[in-house]
Amino acid sequence: MTIDTKMAIDQDYIRSFSTEKGEPAWLTDLRVKAFALADEIPMPNPDKTRITKWNLTEFNKHQADGEVFQSLNDLPEIAKNVVHIDNANKNLYIQHNQTAAYLTLSDELKEQGVIFTDIQTAAKEHGELLQKYYMKDAVKVDEHKLTALHAALMNGGAFLYIPKNVEVKEPIQSVFIFDDQEAAMFNHVLVVADDNSSVTYVENYLSVTDETNGLFNIISEVVAGNNAKVIYGAVDTLAKGSTTYVNRRGITGRDATLDWALGMMNDGDTIFENITNLIGDGSNSNAKTVVVGTGKQTQNFTTSIVHHGKETEGFILKHGVMKDSASSIFNGVGKIEKGASGANAEQESRVLMLSEKARGDANPILLIDEDDVMAGHAASVGRVDELQLYYLMSRGISKADAERLIIHGFLAPVVEQLPIEAVKNQLTEIIERKVK
Repeated sequence: MTIDTKMAIDQDYIRSFSTEKGEPAWLTDLRVKAFALADEIPMPNPDKTRITKWNLTEFNKHQADGEVFQSLNDLPEIAKNVVHIDNANKNLYIQHNQTAAYLTLSDELKEQGVIFTDIQTAAKEHGELLQKYYMKDAVKVDEHKLTALHAALMNGGAFLYIPKNVEVKEPIQSVFIFDDQEAAMFNHVLVVADDNSSVTYVENYLSVTDETNGLFNIISEVVAGNNAKVIYGAVDTLAKGSTTYVNRRGITGRDATLDWALGMMNDGDTIFENITNLIGDGSNSNAKTVVVGTGKQTQNFTTSIVHHGKETEGFILKHGVMKDSASSIFNGVGKIEKGASGANAEQESRVLMLSEKARGDANPILLIDEDDVMAGHAASVGRVDELQLYYLMSRGISKADAERLIIHGFLAPVVEQLPIEAVKNQLTEIIERKVK
């Protein structure tokens, strides 16, 4: 079989690519099997969004080299804005296109057994540990064509492992920089927090160019062990012209916590999934997402928390702002499986539309198969509140500035959750640019 892309990719290419990277046999075999599977299974079918004409499979390049940075001062300016140049990050990975460009991890964390490295080094040096979690439980290879293609063509990403009983006090950050306009990026991030551990991880996807023809297939998997705590933050800012599939998933052990703070600021068409499976009793998740759509973007965002264990709690908050002719679907799904007694599923989806042609559709969904539970939802789609505008304008603030202040306040619940000040400032600046 040869995949339907602008470049010839077949099983020989897959094997050759894996061999060049020095990958273990299990990963090569997984790639080859996933490649064959991709020809047999359908594309995903996001609710209320037709993607039949989206380019999610065709690309000109699968490999794109980048620069290795000897110092943070060598970074592109856009990347300098999201890392602490003056107070150099002690735990930082930077990827430029598909090159592992910069990596630092504190001696203290190394001594505690923390592993933080690029995904392909992890495959070579920590193969057995990677194999235990990679596309096993959170995201599976055979879900649909895009997950299978990702498994076959994965060409970048990061691996973070926190051993049992280790508390990481400082945030760990990854920055993925892209400036090759023709390359496809199949980036994979795997975060594992073993029992009784804790970590805050933040990542940035940055396009250096204003426009791109790039295809992005991004998957993140988070495994939170028993009584572990993971905070996962992300800000995605991929350029106009990009076509992006983003799948961020997590699973929790007993009494674990997995919280998400996600800023989806891409300028191209996007399919987004954020699904958390609360497996262990007493586990919980708080999933917060903000979106700003501009131009003629079409985007589909699905956030789901699935309750499997007893006494689990899941809270979904999604705030979106649409302007120009942008359109977005916001699906929030709280699912309580049979046997998940005592579960609590709550969600809120709010969309502001700033222009006549903008479209936002908020769909709260509750799927409940158990009696002894609590659940609730709220959703709204509308314009900026006229009373709020009037109040601010009555105090001498112009209508444009008043509207901007209301929008920043509307999106603040997620922005304020980002644990790295430079990333929080970056997201604030992006929101300002998009709604100005």
